[in-house]
Amino acid sequence: MYAITGITGKVGGEVARTLSKAGCAVRAVVRDPRKGDSWADSGCDVAVADMTDAAALTAAFSGARGVFVLLPPVYDPSPDFTETRATVAALRQALEDARPAKVVCISTIGAQAKRENMLTQLGMMEQSLGDLPIPITFLRPAWFMENCSWDLTAARDKGVISSFLQPLDKPVQMVATADVGRVAAELLQENWAGRRVVELEGPWVSPNEIAATFAEIMGHPVRAEAVPHQTWEQLFKSQGMKHPEARMRMLDGFNEGWIEFEHGESKRRIGRIGLKEVLKNLVHGK
Repeated sequence: MYAITGITGKVGGEVARTLSKAGCAVRAVVRDPRKGDSWADSGCDVAVADMTDAAALTAAFSGARGVFVLLPPVYDPSPDFTETRATVAALRQALEDARPAKVVCISTIGAQAKRENMLTQLGMMEQSLGDLPIPITFLRPAWFMENCSWDLTAARDKGVISSFLQPLDKPVQMVATADVGRVAAELLQENWAGRRVVELEGPWVSPNEIAATFAEIMGHPVRAEAVPHQTWEQLFKSQGMKHPEARMRMLDGFNEGWIEFEHGESKRRIGRIGLKEVLKNLVHGK
């Protein structure tokens, strides 16, 4: 039995489907019992647990051959990352008590960065869970191609995508969420000892290339337009963010190149899915 958190999302769902296709039993860990119904209908066990409830998580993880951990995203974290600290503390307690055979956690490119930014939350998770007496893998994927969903309406209606990745001709590595889920499921089925880091790389993609690919798929011109840096803080606050600084520093990290893969001792995997396939699915609502 593999216990899967975040199963209602794209990555967690792909992990579960990949494991099920391989003949593995899956336990769906959900906060809302109603969201477990479809997984129960497909033959999965269902456990209800909030990600800050150590006791419920312990029950969900107990007896598992492997646990897949996906932290709930906090897009507007408090300056001291209070929300993430609470979740990580509960996860650590649950994993210590349940002692599953192995764990795979979704982390991120740049989790090792010394400068604090929004991705620091995942670096905190690595630091907290990394010394558990359980075989644990931190999978660090590149920028998600599916982030382009934010640009879909503007690309279709206005022929413009507003880019925080800058300059517009500067590429960053990107991967598809389906590749992230597939690789995570493959890692769960492997055997290893201690702590390991696996970096999931993908094609180098620039904002200009994203615009050109949207144009090809939609059949009309689409161009990328840089959002001026001096407008970011006010723009993010107008969108409801209370603490935009961490997000701004994350974007700076990609643009300035200090959010990057660590290489060194880490293992390396390569995504199979290209940008055009992902954007086609976004455009056609798949």
